[in-house]
Amino acid sequence: MQKIEEEDILRRIRFENPWWVSPHTTTDQYQKLQSRAYLDLFLPRVRETNIRRAIVLMGPRRVGKTVMIHHAIQALLNEGVPPKSICYFSVDSPIYNTLSIDKFLSYYSKATGIDLTSTQLYIFFDEIQYLKDWETHLKSLVDTYANIKAIVSGSAAAALKLKSDESGAGRFTDVLLPPLTFYEYLELINMGSCVRQTSDRSFATDDIERLNKHFIYYLNFGGYPEVVFSPQIQADPARFIKSDIIDKVLLRDLPSLYGISDIQELNYLFTTLAFNTANEVSLEELSKGSGVAKNTIKRYIEYLQAAFLIHVIHRVDRSSKRFIRANYFKVYLTNPSMRAALFSPVSGDDKALPHLAETAIFSQWFHSESTLHYARWKDGEVDMVMLTRGTQKALWAIEIKWSDRYCEHPGELNSLIDYCLENQLDNALVTSKTQTISCEIKGVMLKFVPASIYCYTVGYNLIRHKTNPMNPNEIKEKA
Repeated sequence: MQKIEEEDILRRIRFENPWWVSPHTTTDQYQKLQSRAYLDLFLPRVRETNIRRAIVLMGPRRVGKTVMIHHAIQALLNEGVPPKSICYFSVDSPIYNTLSIDKFLSYYSKATGIDLTSTQLYIFFDEIQYLKDWETHLKSLVDTYANIKAIVSGSAAAALKLKSDESGAGRFTDVLLPPLTFYEYLELINMGSCVRQTSDRSFATDDIERLNKHFIYYLNFGGYPEVVFSPQIQADPARFIKSDIIDKVLLRDLPSLYGISDIQELNYLFTTLAFNTANEVSLEELSKGSGVAKNTIKRYIEYLQAAFLIHVIHRVDRSSKRFIRANYFKVYLTNPSMRAALFSPVSGDDKALPHLAETAIFSQWFHSESTLHYARWKDGEVDMVMLTRGTQKALWAIEIKWSDRYCEHPGELNSLIDYCLENQLDNALVTSKTQTISCEIKGVMLKFVPASIYCYTVGYNLIRHKTNPMNPNEIKEKA
């Protein structure tokens, strides 16, 4: 029986690093693809060599991590980094089975003649979760080689997050690449002209019907770059999103990491939560509906959050006080197009569309480090509130609607107005379907903005103004 020889491995490494020879570029496969806007946030971390930290690029499956790595490599080459000072390993390649990080470095040195200790090097390990005890060896690499900038990525997001938190304190910098924002989606399909900038952080549109058409398309198919450009996948999103993304997480990633034995229970819970995205649920209701113990459901929800499939939002009362026992909470899909894959795409008049619009807006905010809540009390509710971290004082409030009704009848927004008065807020934002207007009720200025415009604005500002995310009330009326 033939064995894998050293030259076989070296040949594979040279194949994965075509920039080592003329013309010193990445392959056309990656060059022809448009960069995600997140590259502008990722590159400065890659370039930072003064601080001895490895970058752990994590996120859901199929959101473009490998493509972004190759775009970062091309950027380094364009900036004059010597080609052989950059090395890329696709760790999931079978030929690398059983290799350690030290062995990877040794093969890299043999393939290039590079002295691992003398020059600034950039080494990328893609799909690092296939490497046993990667977090321990990566920490050792950071401690041993001051001149090596290590960047690792992986699709088993839950595993990476868990092990990065456990072993990488002070040595790893986690970078999240989420599904496409609505802003990125429009840029990728060259429809950024649907929106025009009215100020540094504000936007408007001259054709809301056209923009809303793209917004609904985004809700159904827009979270994954491959889906955006593939009519075949759009015709059968379940085949791609459910089979290749959701099922791999539920059936492989989470069970292998957390030792989950009853996959059917986990799958049933996720399907239930996905169908009820943007709705309030409780452990009691979920337990009764599934026959699964509340403690087990709580653990499953934690696992699904770690895998970046869902996000839990906790409840506050009318005065913005947290409840001692979190019996009720809202669960949102981190990407609204997962619901279309699990069930069916929605149209403009679908009863599920308001919940998906709300899910999309929350999904833009999940890209930030902000902690959001919703407010609910006996006879009222507000969809989204932001509180200060220390004093839990309300900073702003938003009511998310997919309707123009409240533009004509703003007095019906009693819960939002009561919450603002209770928390000394003199303004609030309400999303609409098509209208952009302002009005004052009981001393509270209500600004109505189409949900699609607001969704775009949040995504844009959280990428382009990452250090200072927007206050939603900075959105201006259509100029």
